[in-house]
Amino acid sequence: GTVPVSQQTLLWTGTEIASRKQSDMTSRLFPLSALLLGSLFLLIAGGINGLILPIRGLSEGFSAFSLGLLGTGWAAGYVLGCVYTPVLVAGAGHIRVFSVLAATAAIVILLSSMFPNPWVWIPLRAVSGFCFAGAAMIVESWLNEEVDSSIRGQVFGTYTMINLAGSTGGQLLLIGADVSTAWYFMLAAIFYCLALIPTAISTRRAPAPLFEVKLKMLRLWQNSPVAVFAVLMIGISNGGFGALAPVYAERIGLDLTTVVLFCSLPILAGAVAQIPVGRASDRFDRRKVLVLTALIAIAAGSGFLLMRPETANANLLLGAALGAMIYAMYPIVVAHANDHAGPGDYITTSGGLLLVFGIGSIIGPFIGGLAITLSGPLALFVTMMGAHLLILLFSIWRILRREKLDSADKGSFQNIPPARHSTPETGVLAGGQGRK
Repeated sequence: GTVPVSQQTLLWTGTEIASRKQSDMTSRLFPLSALLLGSLFLLIAGGINGLILPIRGLSEGFSAFSLGLLGTGWAAGYVLGCVYTPVLVAGAGHIRVFSVLAATAAIVILLSSMFPNPWVWIPLRAVSGFCFAGAAMIVESWLNEEVDSSIRGQVFGTYTMINLAGSTGGQLLLIGADVSTAWYFMLAAIFYCLALIPTAISTRRAPAPLFEVKLKMLRLWQNSPVAVFAVLMIGISNGGFGALAPVYAERIGLDLTTVVLFCSLPILAGAVAQIPVGRASDRFDRRKVLVLTALIAIAAGSGFLLMRPETANANLLLGAALGAMIYAMYPIVVAHANDHAGPGDYITTSGGLLLVFGIGSIIGPFIGGLAITLSGPLALFVTMMGAHLLILLFSIWRILRREKLDSADKGSFQNIPPARHSTPETGVLAGGQGRK
């Protein structure tokens, strides 16, 4: 039962090498901690900001339509932030622009507390979306500059987990909150200010200019019609749900804790669902996997309409099932588009699709808010089901017209943050390709 000396030596040598690799990995990741910490604070602030407004708005008696316009304003600002932040950074530098954006976001949330009026909140929410997108782009650009291919996967995976933990953690902080006070508005402002400290005092060198994405619809459409059409519909569906889920939950009489969970659990379920959905899309035709996810999303939406659930558990269960599908669709579409993209087009394709998603996110809350105002809270799921039905039908039509791609020509599915928390720089960080 004794291991020969030669084998012991090999075991010790292997253990020593593994230990050195782990130590080297830690030493290389540690300098990135300031950026990751800043990102965490930013996402916590964004999570609080995104949920406190509709909850407080409901208590103030705002209409569902005006609350939907908050989502429209945020999405419009987010798209503009993705487009114009590279221009600002080119003129003033990463640290200055990041600091200005974080400080502006803090000012905006405090102004929202001071002036609880929907027509004041809508433009303020657009400014908040601009600031959030720009700040996230700068963090992702900086991370991309600091990593190489040997640790890129770990860094991107860590960033994705921080993205999820920060955004949902910020929402969960509202459990049991007294929304009649300014306390949580001030808390969000504090986290926005905390986000600028790690980058402001960092001694790391500033990265290269940000990736500038341009929306080239014809090229995207020629690349993959399914991707363009589906991502627009996903933007409409997810944008409407993200903005109006708290409105639905409050209107049917759920308590504040359940409202918060109803908004958070779908995102978590979507993150978990990306694992099996991604594996399936790598193995089978991604369009067929998209059809299946759309079909399950329609079934979950139908559950709300047919069952008209009133209890917390029933709503949370259906909401998690719906979220698992709708938040797993976007990565499928991006992967499918990149399968058909030309060499070196990964980043431009992903960035272009993100802007198309943003356009859908502008439309979705508007339609959803109007539908709820006219027909009641369940109308939210009717609009979502309409978008998913169109995805299903269009995808089937394209399957019949175009042969599936050979497995050897397909790339790998990439788990990514929810699209509303992604920027064009997310594609750069994930893909590790040069800037254009």
